[in-house]
Amino acid sequence: MSIEEIIEKIKSGACVVYPTSTLPALGCIPNPKSLDILYKIKERDYAKPVSIGVVNLEQASEIAEVPSDVKEIIRDFPDGSLTIILKSKTELDDRLGGRKVALRVVSNPIAKKLLNEVGPLTATSANISGQEPVNNCDEAAKILNSGPYSVVSLSGECGGGSPSTLIAWHTVCDTPSSPHIEVVREGRVSRKDVLNWWRKRI
Repeated sequence: MSIEEIIEKIKSGACVVYPTSTLPALGCIPNPKSLDILYKIKERDYAKPVSIGVVNLEQASEIAEVPSDVKEIIRDFPDGSLTIILKSKTELDDRLGGRKVALRVVSNPIAKKLLNEVGPLTATSANISGQEPVNNCDEAAKILNSGPYSVVSLSGECGGGSPSTLIAWHTVCDTPSSPHIEVVREGRVSRKDVLNWWRKRI
């Protein structure tokens, strides 16, 4: 299937497996119809929001309020290693976090090309909830295709290992007297390294 055909399927509501610097991601356009399909494919609890992949912080700023210090932490850690929860600019679907949204700037060239073409896509792991993810995008899509919904894929082998580190930024978890960040999920970047960075920043 050509990239043009894959893009058309995504735009029509289909889900796609695409490569990232860690594990294959399951992407869809972040609208209710596509999210319905993604959650059914993953067998995911509707109460658990999914993250969104963006090609850069300019694209992120269309969805969320991006403080200048987010640009600094993205610059200071390996590309694609962080997912950051920020204030959304408008009320989003609860499955995207409502007034908060988790955004990841992707680093994989294939992913960047895709997101440049179709815009932001969900970036949840490409596996059925509770099952171990695989590193190969085509293999992940084959597993997910066992149900009634078709999943397309962009071929790619991911590096594997830990997922991105998930951080709740101070704009969503601070108090006026004591701004802070929270490492919600330790991943490719350790909690210690993130918090040391933050202490130096403040």
